[in-house]
Amino acid sequence: MQAQRLEHIQEYYFSTKLKEIARLRAEGRPIINLGIGSPDLPPPEAVRQTLAAIALQPDTHQYQSYRGIPELRQAIAGYYQKYFRTGLDTETEILPLIGSKEGIMHISMAFLNQGDEVLLPDPGYMTYRSATLLAGGKPVYYALNEKNDYLPDLKALAQTDLRKVKLMWLNYPHMPTGAVANKYFYRQLIDFAYKHQILLVNDNPYSMILNSQPLSLLSISGAKAVALELNSLSKSHNMAGWRIGMLLGKKDYIDTVMKFKSQMDSGMFLGLQKAAVTALNTSPEWFDKLNKTYSRRKSIVLKICDALNLQARPNQSGLFVWAKLPDGQNSRDFTDRLLKEKDIFLALGFIFGQHSDDYVRISLTNSEAILTETLNRIKQK
Repeated sequence: MQAQRLEHIQEYYFSTKLKEIARLRAEGRPIINLGIGSPDLPPPEAVRQTLAAIALQPDTHQYQSYRGIPELRQAIAGYYQKYFRTGLDTETEILPLIGSKEGIMHISMAFLNQGDEVLLPDPGYMTYRSATLLAGGKPVYYALNEKNDYLPDLKALAQTDLRKVKLMWLNYPHMPTGAVANKYFYRQLIDFAYKHQILLVNDNPYSMILNSQPLSLLSISGAKAVALELNSLSKSHNMAGWRIGMLLGKKDYIDTVMKFKSQMDSGMFLGLQKAAVTALNTSPEWFDKLNKTYSRRKSIVLKICDALNLQARPNQSGLFVWAKLPDGQNSRDFTDRLLKEKDIFLALGFIFGQHSDDYVRISLTNSEAILTETLNRIKQK
């Protein structure tokens, strides 16, 4: 018999969609999947070599420390200092994770009591909602729109009843819209959190993708008192299936999360940790090359948008293009028709928020050849 906590939880949308796409392909349909943000390119060669070398050693397969090897924590600290100008204590302010998605659940379970309210972005990553509900919290959505550059209206939020709000989820560069935040906004946000006693959590996995100015919330003075940050190597180093993430913040918050995490899993395989060290020490040329590839792909995706009569802001960051449908159309009918007529799947806007049914999301994690084939199919009568 299903537990009550699952009453308002559905299977993860993309889990069900991937099964549907697999079924259609098994029936012989040449489905092009532009909906899933799973990097198709390999990690740096040195990273793969590190993993292979450690895996072949006979004495590297034991349980590992829950807090990660010191070398990994030092590499994370060095990465944050180099790219975000953010200082972190390697002993107390860094917690490696088995993917940052794990961290979303751990944070929710570690800080939320039954009935606590959580501010969630709309549109935003659907896992924030699921983790909130599973932990007994109550989702309270804050609207993001193009007019406000997809940043929350903190003045409007301050006029609402925030007495029960415990957490606020953020995600910049933002998924699905590709919007970025700046230091001025983060300064306002930290002041807002101080005033209302809210713990901020910034989910920051897209910081290095098509983003010329990577920024950490923790780089702002005073942020550590009211904020945590998640990051991962999934998008930045093409290591999505490796499940390597990190949680960053002051000791008290990290220790609180550790109380829950240590009951749920064990330390990460040593080979993965050593490979993560290699990845974090990769030269900046890696990102230059990666972003050149995504930039070329994005130019084709923008042509796809034009061919479909979609409106997309060209300056979006991250792995996706967020595109508005023609007036009067909704994402469910639009994507169903495109899948039926052209064998092309796009992510539906409505899965990211209540007010996003007039948008679709297109992934850049497909080769130029596949994107060009997509464009040609659309142009065919």
